[in-house]
Amino acid sequence: MGSAELDLKSLNSLGEIDRLIHEPARLMIIAYLYVVESADFLFIMRQTGLTKGNLSSHLSKLEAAEYIEIKKEFVHKIPRTFLSLSKKGRKAFEGYQTKMKQFFKDLPCD
Repeated sequence: MGSAELDLKSLNSLGEIDRLIHEPARLMIIAYLYVVESADFLFIMRQTGLTKGNLSSHLSKLEAAEYIEIKKEFVHKIPRTFLSLSKKGRKAFEGYQTKMKQFFKDLPCD
């Protein structure tokens, strides 16, 4: 197979990735939640550098896709929002990782 064919195959496989996860801010959110069991809103906000409004917007999209679970609780009378990756979200992220690894593996190294 020629390098032009390989390039085309690689580019086509990139079109199969989960675009919801691929967006940089959401990718950061999901990556953090992948390695921790649960995190509060402020932790994720500080780690990602996103504003409250921007983070809330991305979380809403991830929650609508059922990739994350959002739980609101009171801790010592202070409201706190806890975030965790759902089973569906964990599976989606693992699939995303697999496809991205394959994409880079298929690229020619010339």
